[in-house]
Amino acid sequence: MEREKFSSRLGFILISAGCAIGLGNVWRFPYIVGQYGGAAFVVVYLIFLVIMGLPIMAMEFAVGRASQKSVARSFHVLEPKGTKWHWYSYGAMAGNYLLMMFYTTVAGWMLIYMVKMFGGTFNGMNAEQVGAVFNEVTADPVLMTGWMLVVTLLGFGICSLGLQKGVERITKAMMVCLFLIMLILVVRSVTLEGAGEGLRFYLVPNFRNLMYDAEGNMILGESVYAAMGQAFFTLSLGIGALAIFGSYIGKDRSLMGESVSIGVLDTSVALLVGLIIFPACFAFGVNPGQGPSLIFVTLPNVFNQMSGGQIWGGLFFLFMTFTALSTVIAVFENILAFAMDLWGWSRKKSILVNGAALILLSMPCVLGFNVWSAFQPFGANSTVQDLEDFIVSNNLLPLGSLVYLLFCVSKKGWGWDNFIAEVDAGEGMKFPKWIRFYAAFILPLIVLAIFAVGYRQKFPQWATALDIGFGLLFAVILVSYVVKLVRYCQRKK
Repeated sequence: MEREKFSSRLGFILISAGCAIGLGNVWRFPYIVGQYGGAAFVVVYLIFLVIMGLPIMAMEFAVGRASQKSVARSFHVLEPKGTKWHWYSYGAMAGNYLLMMFYTTVAGWMLIYMVKMFGGTFNGMNAEQVGAVFNEVTADPVLMTGWMLVVTLLGFGICSLGLQKGVERITKAMMVCLFLIMLILVVRSVTLEGAGEGLRFYLVPNFRNLMYDAEGNMILGESVYAAMGQAFFTLSLGIGALAIFGSYIGKDRSLMGESVSIGVLDTSVALLVGLIIFPACFAFGVNPGQGPSLIFVTLPNVFNQMSGGQIWGGLFFLFMTFTALSTVIAVFENILAFAMDLWGWSRKKSILVNGAALILLSMPCVLGFNVWSAFQPFGANSTVQDLEDFIVSNNLLPLGSLVYLLFCVSKKGWGWDNFIAEVDAGEGMKFPKWIRFYAAFILPLIVLAIFAVGYRQKFPQWATALDIGFGLLFAVILVSYVVKLVRYCQRKK
């Protein structure tokens, strides 16, 4: 079966960006910027995005393009005979399913809020009343199931039209609309009376804010880790969600240049969201660092205080809906490719089987907020969604990125020379070969550190045991580095 291709370079860039541009950009980014110092945090975040995210993104694209397969088969095609890199394909496929098992529910929330905002449901409500509406939504299993079904059927319906006529054409239109809506909202937000203070917080770095919280407590390590984690997780690397789009393009453009373009688009969305939220929050005296409730509780109340807030709020959640759906469509396309690559199924059969499977698999997340709310895997107020998100975000994304990284730099994997030949094929920016040592020895330690600190923050009650375990792991790795260095020096003699 001949592999489908994108009709244009723009389609590849916009769809890959649509996959990377997820709720991490527009939900998580604003509140952690608010928590950790505003503009100073943004500067550190951008540095980590360049030195961590872009190299691994280029590697994931390279594996996809060289193999012409999804992650279900890409390691099988490229790995040296007798090695077991393909074992990770099962983890990557599971990661895509797990991501959609809760993402379809969250995307449903965006649709619900868009309808409620345009319909005037929140008019005249304070933050407490808006919060009560959100609790009512999550407590209703029928409502939650209905909107999850809308998202799932809409996503697979678009994928059923094919790569070019469905996924590419509709995602292009959504991304264009997304940026237009954002620009309209930015103009409205920055022209609010009192917006200047929010702009200064967001655009003028004050590194003391990065080092100390409002009470004067030192938070530098915590804030730097948060910037590192956001830069890493924002691109959804490690589960092959982007690699599939590498398999749909030719070799006329180098992959480092394309990765930079996608990274710029992804970051632009996050930065523009800040220009919407921070001026509005400061204009109305609202704390922008209020955590996940910022989007579903605080912001509707902010829009209520604006002239024409019903329209502005509706546009904001329309933008949020486009953001969520662009990721849903991209990951659904990846999931369909698994079945087509593994068993040669038609697109239609893949959609029917995976559509039914994902509807069933999404139900635990839906019911975790109501019928199954007694199941609290991480203690009070935790849900099934928290468990699914933990498996993906704290495990499969960092460990999967480490697999892609080591596969591309290790002599026992695909190898540096093969990777460079693939990533540099075509016109455009080349992968900087001088960072080979960094990519092979330093970047893996950074990824492992993100994994380790993520566990420590999730399970503070096990902090001592985790410190000892990860400390020993890093010690073993450093010793192996020293042994390799000694052997290298001996060979040079």
